[in-house]
Amino acid sequence: MEALRLGDFTEYRFLSGVQLSPNGKNAAFCVKKSNPEKNGYLSDLWISDVISGKTRQFTGMGDVGSVQWLDDETLLFQANRESKGKEPNPLEPQTHFYSLRIDGGEALRAFTLPLQVTEMVPLGGSRWAVCATYDNKLPSLEGLSDEDKEKARKTYEAEKDYTVLDEIPFWQNGEGITNKKRNRLYLFDSADGSLLPISGELFNVSLLKGSKDKLRLLFAGTEFSAKMELTESLWTYDLTSNETRELIPAGKYQFYIAEFRGEDIVFAASECRKFSINENPTFSVVDRSGQITRFADPDLSLGNTVGSDSRLGEGRSWLVTDEAIYSIVTDRACSRLCKIAYNGEIEWISQAEGSVDSFSLLDDTCVFIGMRGQRLQELYRLDLRTGGETQLTHFNDEVLRDKYVAAPQPLSFVNQDGIEIDGWVLLPKNYDASQTYPAILDIHGGPKTVYGTVFFHEMQLWANEGYFVLFSNPRGGDGRGDDFADIRGRYGKIDYSDLMEFTDRVLAAYPAIDVNRLGVTGGSYGGFMTNWIIGHTDRFAAAVSQRSISNWISMCCTTDIGYYFATDQTASTPWDNLESMWEQSPLKYADRVTTPTLFLHSDEDFRCWQAEALQMFTALKMHGVDSRLCLFKGENHELSRAGKPEHRIRRLTEISEWFKRYLKK
Repeated sequence: MEALRLGDFTEYRFLSGVQLSPNGKNAAFCVKKSNPEKNGYLSDLWISDVISGKTRQFTGMGDVGSVQWLDDETLLFQANRESKGKEPNPLEPQTHFYSLRIDGGEALRAFTLPLQVTEMVPLGGSRWAVCATYDNKLPSLEGLSDEDKEKARKTYEAEKDYTVLDEIPFWQNGEGITNKKRNRLYLFDSADGSLLPISGELFNVSLLKGSKDKLRLLFAGTEFSAKMELTESLWTYDLTSNETRELIPAGKYQFYIAEFRGEDIVFAASECRKFSINENPTFSVVDRSGQITRFADPDLSLGNTVGSDSRLGEGRSWLVTDEAIYSIVTDRACSRLCKIAYNGEIEWISQAEGSVDSFSLLDDTCVFIGMRGQRLQELYRLDLRTGGETQLTHFNDEVLRDKYVAAPQPLSFVNQDGIEIDGWVLLPKNYDASQTYPAILDIHGGPKTVYGTVFFHEMQLWANEGYFVLFSNPRGGDGRGDDFADIRGRYGKIDYSDLMEFTDRVLAAYPAIDVNRLGVTGGSYGGFMTNWIIGHTDRFAAAVSQRSISNWISMCCTTDIGYYFATDQTASTPWDNLESMWEQSPLKYADRVTTPTLFLHSDEDFRCWQAEALQMFTALKMHGVDSRLCLFKGENHELSRAGKPEHRIRRLTEISEWFKRYLKK
């Protein structure tokens, strides 16, 4: 059996955005793959027959963005085929859409919007509801003479040398500087190119839906000019009278789901009643008078937080029907499709272990993109009555054929506080119990995410390189309810205890692990925990800290989420309880570190700003600890999952070489 190689992920196919045709016969989705020539990814449109599983590729230029069905035979997709790869001037944005018939023929340009479009909702005929980026700082060229347009362009070019900030957040991970940029709602008519703004210039739309009769719009979001608050307001727009109405004011809810159900609106939203920003949502209905009635409070975590570095792209995670809300839900170490009925009853539609990454459901037909066993993403048909699954595609069968893929060995235990903690172990390739091996403890991000039994390229790589790989879901993680996830003010305490106890249990169960050759790594929250661990124990011979947090005080005041996340999670601020925030910062304990540590960070990671790695790296160097920092240019917090292929290869090379240096004999 061959060994899995570091660069094998460049051969993987990543599926996303599955959508059933209106008649339910075909499923359209995007397939992405690495593009070595441009050090990026290609994205093309594929269609599967839901019954036969026959799958065909419909585009080949690698430029497909969002996709949606116009009718049973026609698709609309976003692509940039007019500017020949050149980025449009920010003063003159354009988004191009093309139509494609599945019974044959070339893609035809349908229309172009003078906006940077983020979402499109059809309203019948030539009308569309459109969300697009609106920059309050940029002048509009509409209606200007050619001379005035040129003056505006020159002014813009001169202003590019300056960055002016006057609100928080002023940047967003993956988006760059977002100061005074908003996701704005418009009405667009493709027949005459007319655009009508619906939401205000400072209102940021987070959710958009249209009614079945195409007479109303529903949208949620936040209006702010100095500091973005987390609660949102919910609005309707009447397409007949052109009236906008605030149905639920800001101040109480963070909306996950909202959709029309006849004259009423059903929604799922966090009320932050007890567990603050990480609290799971409640389910309610609001009638046209504004009366809100809660119908379910199941303590479920909506969405898929099962970690993997072998996905790229997203898709539908929820659907509202006349009978129930269907949503992907993280359930312990899996994500499943769940049905939440309006009488409060909960039904698990999918039962298999693994992850449901996105789905599409129409009447009795359901398809989903998911990961099963140690297989990569594929498209599946789900029987809603029995929960049975049929694999429709086989994009990734060959890439793992005849390769060693370690099956996760479960190792759960009841911790010192009487709580069961889930964990797993990957055995090294050619494992021989009479030999000794090094081991790597890998810690997930979040912290409100989970590890599961799905394929994880980096972990499988390390198992193929001769390491035991240990991973678990300590307290603070997802899928176990609000109480389990709540570690506010206790970072580095109960979670650290769970991780160390898990490590002890693994060592007891697998005596072939050499206790003197243990490594530890993790990213984001996992990077925080790596920084924390090396300041509190010397049991690890090497560490790799990725996109980490080292100082809650600096994280609070520099990152896109810091001003609310750091204060909430540490239950303190730099002004009312500085000592508590510092006590929970790994940097405080850097003078105790003896573990050789590699730091990996991206210079555009605005979620955990590069200052976090620089501080910890500098502190270790000041105290004579062998350390190294590799900073990736042009990458952000998603480096390990969506970074440029060459950068992902370099990242894994850095990690593998560091552990090889300190853990291999």
